[in-house]
Amino acid sequence: MSDRVAAELLPGTLYMLVLRTLAAGPLHGYAIAKRVKEASREGISIEDGSLYPSLNRMLVKGWLKAEWGISENNRKARFYRLTPAGRKQLEQEAEQFDRMVRAIQLVMRTV
Repeated sequence: MSDRVAAELLPGTLYMLVLRTLAAGPLHGYAIAKRVKEASREGISIEDGSLYPSLNRMLVKGWLKAEWGISENNRKARFYRLTPAGRKQLEQEAEQFDRMVRAIQLVMRTV
């Protein structure tokens, strides 16, 4: 993630973005980063140094499963997919994020 965007994201947001991206189906790491960048209209760029450690942590937590496959450019790649625990975690992350956004909006409306 770029320094500017990484500093601006709330804690846990990277997990939520990755889980949400994988809700549509399995993807390899590069495709996850690309999809987030495209979906955010180039507003969020996830760097390898942030993405792959996060993916590994989510594997350990049981939110993701991974298996080797062949990417669209015929390269061996690790494809990640959500587990039932990952879907549940996505719901929790999204609810927490929504609560945080609403709280921030309330603060911003005060004078």
